Amino acid sequence: MEDIRNLEYRELKDLVASFAEKPYRASQLYLWLFNQRAVSFDEMTDIPKGFRQRLKERFYISHPKIAAIEVSRDGATKLLLELDDKNYIESVIIPEEKRTALCISSQVGCPLACKFCMTGSKGFIRNLRLSEIINQVFAAERHIQLQSNRKITNLVLMGMGEPLLNLEEVTKFLNIAADQSGLAFAPRKITVSTAGIAPGIERLSSGAMFNLAVSLNATTDEVRSRLMPINKKYPLKVVLDACRRYQRSRKRAITFEYVLIKKINDSLADAHRLITMLKGIECKINLIPFNTFPGTSFNKPERGVILEFQKVLLNGGYAVFIRESRGDDISAACGQLRGKLVD
Repeated sequence: MEDIRNLEYRELKDLVASFAEKPYRASQLYLWLFNQRAVSFDEMTDIPKGFRQRLKERFYISHPKIAAIEVSRDGATKLLLELDDKNYIESVIIPEEKRTALCISSQVGCPLACKFCMTGSKGFIRNLRLSEIINQVFAAERHIQLQSNRKITNLVLMGMGEPLLNLEEVTKFLNIAADQSGLAFAPRKITVSTAGIAPGIERLSSGAMFNLAVSLNATTDEVRSRLMPINKKYPLKVVLDACRRYQRSRKRAITFEYVLIKKINDSLADAHRLITMLKGIECKINLIPFNTFPGTSFNKPERGVILEFQKVLLNGGYAVFIRESRGDDISAACGQLRGKLVD
């Protein structure tokens, strides 16, 4: 049997036609599956019982299975979700004063092997299907409903995996997430984060007005290739050129993420190079002090070094924010909870 939540609207229309049902049944199914968050066909009371029965014979509706939960003293909550094939992925709920963001995984593991990321150190297993991406939203919503009166306001594809290497399923998810008949999030509340997959950035530029976040983490190809092997395929110039084209088509500021690692990429010379590199790109810069994990040789810079780095960028005319690690007491960096509980 197949999980019906892997079907986008176009495929639901084809399914309804194959059953010789009226075309509007596709819209009903779509609303129940994604907008109403139905957990069974029996809930779909405006769909004839006979059609529902035939659907049950071919399809099932998957349910997110929470295998573990860790709650930080700062309010961040990490969910470890078990998939049907017994693989595991992570999602992180990040509450802030005026919003609650959900950090979503797009792959089981990650093929990029970035040296500062625990997910990459554990290797790559497979891409997630549409249902497995969407179920992270449903799991987080249900968890929050049991704990508080908050609701998820922002979606960030910045969890385990590289979203632009799973572009087909991620694009399906983005379209449903931004559809008012689907998950009903405004596109400006959805962010896609990438390590710099230039062709994927180009493809995103023709879609809806989602936010783009690009992980830079170095100001020279030599250092970036050491930290992020993908830089050998898509070096800094290629990535930044793709970002410039994206911005020309989107007319929206790009966020550049920069993980600060002690004595690797945190010098004032790096800060000055970053100013020059990003010239002409409307952007903001998030400085992220490195979040340590077992087995790493990297360290977090001293506070004074972080502030000096920020000061140089501010003086260069950029909007610069220091994003302190959330949930550092609960293994909240990507891949840490999965690595701790599954290995």
